[in-house]
Amino acid sequence: MYPAEIVKPMRDELTAVGFDQCTTPESVASAINKKGTTLVVVNSVCGCAAANARPGVRLSLANDKTPAQLITVFAGVDKEATAEARGLMVPFPPSSPSIALFNDGELVHMLERHHIEGRRADIIAENLKEAYNAHC
Repeated sequence: MYPAEIVKPMRDELTAVGFDQCTTPESVASAINKKGTTLVVVNSVCGCAAANARPGVRLSLANDKTPAQLITVFAGVDKEATAEARGLMVPFPPSSPSIALFNDGELVHMLERHHIEGRRADIIAENLKEAYNAHC
């Protein structure tokens, strides 16, 4: 488990742009199962989360269509909440960071770590915008 003071700035990068931090399995399940679209970011302390995932997600929100709900869990901190989110992302294996789009509780788009690592934030943002335009 990472100390709260270390992950706070990493959490804040997403909560500052409207993400709700889910820290319990119940809050994750409740959010994802709501009607409409929900973007879920499995946040991480790794470099690809800092350089690619979080900036890409933030850039993606500059789009005409965006998810109705934005939530995040933090791998290595919110263990049970992260496990719940990952369980709803089956058949994809657990990875951190990862980004998933749900529509009415159904997984409709997924970016795993191997889609994020080594890719520029603007490329990730464009991928997400295409998913928003198709599903939101």
